[in-house]
Amino acid sequence: MKKSNILVVGAGINGLVAANYLQKSGVNVTLIDQSERVGGACISEVAQINGEHFHYALGASVLGLMQDFIFEETGLSSILDTFVPSHPKLVHFPDDAHATMIYRDAAELDLELAKKWGERGDIRAFREDENKVIQYLQKGYRDARPPSLSSAKAVLGDELTKLWITGSARELLNHYLTSEKSKMYMAMTISESGPVSLDEPYSAFTLPVMNSGSVFDGYYGFVKGGIWKLTEKLGEINRKQGVVIQTSSKLMEVDLEKNHAIFISPEGEKKHKYDVIIFATDPKTALGMISNQNLHTEKKYIGSSGKLNVVFKNPIQWKDATNLPDTDAAFRFLFSVNSIEDFEKSTLSVLDQNKNYDPGYMQIYCEGGAMRMMNCNEPYDRIAVFMKNFSLNNSGTDLQSVREDALKKLFEYINNPEDCIWTRLLTPRDLKDIFHFPGGNIDHTVLTGGQTFSDRNFSSDPENHFYRLLDNENAFICGAGTYPCGSIAGTPGYMCSQEVIKYINL
Repeated sequence: MKKSNILVVGAGINGLVAANYLQKSGVNVTLIDQSERVGGACISEVAQINGEHFHYALGASVLGLMQDFIFEETGLSSILDTFVPSHPKLVHFPDDAHATMIYRDAAELDLELAKKWGERGDIRAFREDENKVIQYLQKGYRDARPPSLSSAKAVLGDELTKLWITGSARELLNHYLTSEKSKMYMAMTISESGPVSLDEPYSAFTLPVMNSGSVFDGYYGFVKGGIWKLTEKLGEINRKQGVVIQTSSKLMEVDLEKNHAIFISPEGEKKHKYDVIIFATDPKTALGMISNQNLHTEKKYIGSSGKLNVVFKNPIQWKDATNLPDTDAAFRFLFSVNSIEDFEKSTLSVLDQNKNYDPGYMQIYCEGGAMRMMNCNEPYDRIAVFMKNFSLNNSGTDLQSVREDALKKLFEYINNPEDCIWTRLLTPRDLKDIFHFPGGNIDHTVLTGGQTFSDRNFSSDPENHFYRLLDNENAFICGAGTYPCGSIAGTPGYMCSQEVIKYINL
């Protein structure tokens, strides 16, 4: 190989995955990150509780978007234990007497939604068509094939492409569903990351892409000990393979003509010569390090998801618990609105920066219950509550009334609220400050308009060089803002690595 020295900037999941594949291809990889440890947004934090050190997930909490071949080929599957709840998801609306069960089986789900929400649409057709789109996406991931409307139409046909990719979420949901509550439940994915309207073109695509992980067949699960074990272990694997990892190293300058980068490490200033540089960072950081940095600034990055970490001294006693063995680990969703229009209103309200918070819904990830299912005995029970909708105005410490109101709502569904002993609220502003997410957008699921699909790139020639950064021949980007999306997936890192391997073999 003529071009054999690769510099990867950013040791989050995508940087780690890209480094893994590239090192195995026979090149020399150096991976740098300004943080003191690898992991990006997939790391733990330590809380002091009753004099004990207790780890909790600071950023990401669950694993769902990673592809099974990445999980296996990187070596993670052989050293990590995982668990995915088989229990139906439990959904609560304000006026519901009982939880609605979201069954995996489409026929069971059809009956449940008809009974609880008066659904008269075609749930089975919705799931069948969604699976067709997901299979198309997964094959594209495996083949490292950039997305294009022509390939989508060739595989899916014009109707499905219009419904599930280029169309709006509202058009998609109205096509299959009749119930307001069914539509709101499905619409959670659309606005999960940012304040995206249901009428936005391409917003429909968020549904299949967020269910396109294959580690758990489209579902979401947990890693024993905590999801941060995934990035910790991948860092260890990469080091053993020969990747040079330098943390606490801040990139200061990149010279694209002379092919060198300057960064400050604990040992002082270093000049690193490279053949290829890969930015496994957020797009604004990458664009800020090179010329033409004002290009693509029309992309919108604002996020509106907050996270409430909650710790109980005893296992949570859920009022909606069933007799199934994994009921304590089931995913739960608490809505604050009852109509699709109120859902849309609360989603978009935080675009007005005079609004700090507008209750929409909560997604509850029962991490402690999942750990018990994996025989991982921890001193306390923990849950992660992802909350909508926050503006970028304030940090969590400034919004204690919001935290208290959220706990009050949460405690309506718990029999032992007195066992709650510790909480921490993080807002989009906190996520921006901690993880350097532009606009506090934790998942980068939607930027704007068509930038969820074939326009989700930063290349001047995406048809031929999708992951190239602008028009720079040997500079690439694979951070969370690139296709297919953020979250703990590693798919952009894998797809970018395959494009780089082709380039260095020219």
